[in-house]
Amino acid sequence: MPSGRKPKPTVLKELHGNPGKRALPIDEPEGVGDLWAPPPWFDNEQRAQWHYAVDHAPPGLLTGTDREVLAIWCVACVEHAKAAQEVRKLGQVVKTKDGNAIQNPFMGIMNRQALLMLKAGSEMGFSPAARASLGSQAPEFTNGATPRRRGPAIKGGLAGYLEQKPDSLN
Repeated sequence: MPSGRKPKPTVLKELHGNPGKRALPIDEPEGVGDLWAPPPWFDNEQRAQWHYAVDHAPPGLLTGTDREVLAIWCVACVEHAKAAQEVRKLGQVVKTKDGNAIQNPFMGIMNRQALLMLKAGSEMGFSPAARASLGSQAPEFTNGATPRRRGPAIKGGLAGYLEQKPDSLN
């Protein structure tokens, strides 16, 4: 297994404007299929996270191949929220039946789910750094590249999408 930084997917390089001006790979494997409904075993809260992620991801970024990574992210989001509510209710420190003060066991669950969310989110381009570079670089496409479209077309292209985003960086 090679060491070092993970390669950035070509679609993200195109959206970011390819600042290094290196030749983009033409034979990179792409994800296939569309993301439709969440897995049937999801509960209502997990389904809501699924739909939120699909609706707010950059157009064409997520495909059917990304289904399981998105499922991990959705479950982690819901479990993190549940654990955070328990920590808020009980406090960060709780007393044992012997009266000893210990860290609330829900803190460990909350922290582990946060790490899973960050890991899965970074795999799918859900990080603040990715959004910041998308917002500042993508509309110009200074290298003359045209983003590949895998999902439904957005009126106005990427600039139209960025204007409609509820979490727009502008």
